[in-house]
Amino acid sequence: MYYIGYDIGSSSVKAALVEAETGKKVIVLNEPQNEMEILSIHPDWAEQDPEIWWQHICTATKRAIKEANIDASKIQGIGISYQMHGLVIVDEARNALRNSIIWCDSRAVEIGNKAFAEIGEEKCMSHLLNSPGNFTASKLKWVKENEPQLYSKISKYMLPGDYIALKLTGEVTTTKNGLSEGMLWDYKENKVADWLLEYYGIDTALTPKIVENFTNQGFVTEKASAESGLPAGIPIVYRAGDQPNNALSLNVLNPGEVAATGGTSGVFYAVSEMSSGKSTRVNNFVHVNYELETPRVGKLLNINGAGIQYRWLRNNMGNESYEVMNEKASNVEIGSEGVVVIPFGNGAERMFNNKTIGTHFLNLNLNIHNSAHLFRASLEGIAFSFVYGMECLKEDNATINVIRAGNDNLFRSEIFSNTVATLIGYEIEIYNTTGAVGAARAVGLKDGDYAKFGENISDNDHVMTFLPLHNKEPYEAAYKKWKQELELILTNK
Repeated sequence: MYYIGYDIGSSSVKAALVEAETGKKVIVLNEPQNEMEILSIHPDWAEQDPEIWWQHICTATKRAIKEANIDASKIQGIGISYQMHGLVIVDEARNALRNSIIWCDSRAVEIGNKAFAEIGEEKCMSHLLNSPGNFTASKLKWVKENEPQLYSKISKYMLPGDYIALKLTGEVTTTKNGLSEGMLWDYKENKVADWLLEYYGIDTALTPKIVENFTNQGFVTEKASAESGLPAGIPIVYRAGDQPNNALSLNVLNPGEVAATGGTSGVFYAVSEMSSGKSTRVNNFVHVNYELETPRVGKLLNINGAGIQYRWLRNNMGNESYEVMNEKASNVEIGSEGVVVIPFGNGAERMFNNKTIGTHFLNLNLNIHNSAHLFRASLEGIAFSFVYGMECLKEDNATINVIRAGNDNLFRSEIFSNTVATLIGYEIEIYNTTGAVGAARAVGLKDGDYAKFGENISDNDHVMTFLPLHNKEPYEAAYKKWKQELELILTNK
């Protein structure tokens, strides 16, 4: 028997099959083969057609079943991970009314800032644990203000994972996790933050029905079965945003444990006991194992301009492989001989209170510097942004005992991982797992045995551990120089 997990990212949709009994990976693949397009018709806008996600889900599912050579009827359940904070709106016929406004879209920044000022910091931070910010609720308000004809046709709003659940089951539902990601969960009252919707002039009836995680949330319809290749009647059991799900995949479930991600964007996600939010630069979300009796909250520090910076260099400097880029970078000394890269060219940055910083290449000497210096400076610049983010987390009273990361993207680079580990002073454990695998394994958590779940990850997936290096002085000097350049830029913003 098998479970299937999906991870709906902004670059691709990943699908994974695991053995139900052991959690062992059977196959992991992604669609499309190249990256999905992000539409940006205005600066700082970012949209995707949600129907494209569904098409890739169907293609990936059929491929996974065929390439793993399994009997589809033996798939018993579904887990869904998805890009956080996006907005999907549907009409009465359950058709999407417009493209999804996705996580890295910055159009609603001012709407959220105004709400924070008018509602008041005390209420927002004690009830939402966050500012309304540039999240799903504020994006819905943007639609109401700027596309009133579309807004009048809305039957329900939802998160990206909720849309895929709708396509699979025909039912419109959401979760506490999802509502918290959209700034729509009132932790103090333990219910939907209807007062924020009312402040925005949004009908509270647009909120979907809430379903609990690790329970049957809906069943695959005959129509969805015909389109996807999944058995009709199997349940969706689990649904979570990509960062809480990534934490689950890495066995980050308890206070003091931190998950790190180095993909298109970068993330530190620290699990904590619940407390009022203290900093608008750090966001707090319902974690996957949140219970009223033992509230677990994920403190998320997001860095929009992370892996996308290194990818841009690859795409625009000869399209060399990351392995070749890393090898060239390794031949350059720590500090990149003075070259500094400020890697924030992917929209507004939450850890700078939603300022748009941009990417900056500084101190280039055309007589001595070459592409290898840019590669090294880029890796260092992204690593330094992680270190800066860790400082923000500590200011928000996050406890850090252990950091775990997936064996993908930036963490494959020794330069990047050694720089981060050395400057923050913690070991970084690397695990060979993915969000799609974690979502598939989560289907088997209906019995709530987190300890056994974690043991399987530790036993099967641990790859290596990066230790802080003893000679940290050159790293500290390079970070100090980077931070000085950043602060000069921030002063002028």
